[in-house]
Amino acid sequence: MSTATETIGIGMVGHAFMGAVHSHAWRSVHRFFTPPLIPRLAVLGGRDEVRAKAAAERFGWEDVETDWRALIARDDVDLVDICTPGDSHAEIAIAALEAGKHVLCEKPLANTLAEAEAMAEAAAKARANGVRSMVAFNYRRVPALAHARKLVASGALGEIRHVRSVYLQDWLSDAQAPMTWRLHKDKAGSGALGDLGAHIVDAAQFVTGDTITGVSALTNTFVKERPDGDGGTGQVTVDDTALFLGRFTGGAVASFEATRFALGRKNAMRLEINGSKASLAFDFESMNELSFFDGGQPPTEAGFRRILVTEPEHPYVGVWWPPGHLLGYEHTFTNEVADLLTAIGEGKDPEPSFEDGLRVQQVLDAVERSASDEARWTTVPGVTVKGSN
Repeated sequence: MSTATETIGIGMVGHAFMGAVHSHAWRSVHRFFTPPLIPRLAVLGGRDEVRAKAAAERFGWEDVETDWRALIARDDVDLVDICTPGDSHAEIAIAALEAGKHVLCEKPLANTLAEAEAMAEAAAKARANGVRSMVAFNYRRVPALAHARKLVASGALGEIRHVRSVYLQDWLSDAQAPMTWRLHKDKAGSGALGDLGAHIVDAAQFVTGDTITGVSALTNTFVKERPDGDGGTGQVTVDDTALFLGRFTGGAVASFEATRFALGRKNAMRLEINGSKASLAFDFESMNELSFFDGGQPPTEAGFRRILVTEPEHPYVGVWWPPGHLLGYEHTFTNEVADLLTAIGEGKDPEPSFEDGLRVQQVLDAVERSASDEARWTTVPGVTVKGSN
């Protein structure tokens, strides 16, 4: 339990799925970690007052606001947590930063590259005044993926040659599944590309420490109309799946696939990296495990071995349970806000930054541009590749 006495007032905008898991993280973080600041769940923002009050009571928030501008203006709010659809991220985040409030923003950072650029610029200006910001790529806080990054950085894999990553879900595979905001481009920005692809792009760049320089992509929408809940149908205006090839600054080649139509796959976020010395593989559906292949072993003994990432020496694990007592999805968010509170308390910049979020958005934008031009190779601005042909 934290010994800190200074509190930080949290104002969270949005209270659906992400709001629930963020609320859990804010409530529990100082009961396991020892951050220099203790979060106070000051106010929850939602457009419908009745629903917002019900969520606030269920999740442990002290008060509600139906206007996010009023939430930002409150003196008891020091940090704004944005859990809304992507179409409002930029407006809320920029207003909060300009008001001197720290910001945690759900991924992807924005719906468009222009919005992400404006958010990163606002974050840079606010940083000069000690105001911090972070984008919520929670998979960075999975202990197994954090350990994978350490293995790559240590040189254990040697020269990275291949990166392949997929994010497979099946919740839209039924053509009669109803419309949601995630299927409207004006709300979500994109479909599987932004919802799932953003995660695997960030995870691949995080674990390898390299940046994607260019892509060749295709996208597809399998079901173009869905029931709208009022007896009619609505037009699906986003992709159902996105597939693309990529190249990294270090010379590695990569493949990515994001879909919400892979029957039987519920949350299969997978990453495999092949190096000159070793390989590693991760699957979120077995999130406490990492597979590792040592290329130096004799063929008669070689094979992927299972690393159970639950030892106290593994990233984040030491504050939780004894070895072998597994962590879950919700723990990644608690780990995330622990890092954010520590960075703010120590006057440091948290990661991933809005600049990191912008780099992911640049890749997503390149994917969309490539897919619209029949998979033409499309460069990501500002980066160059080693050993390209």
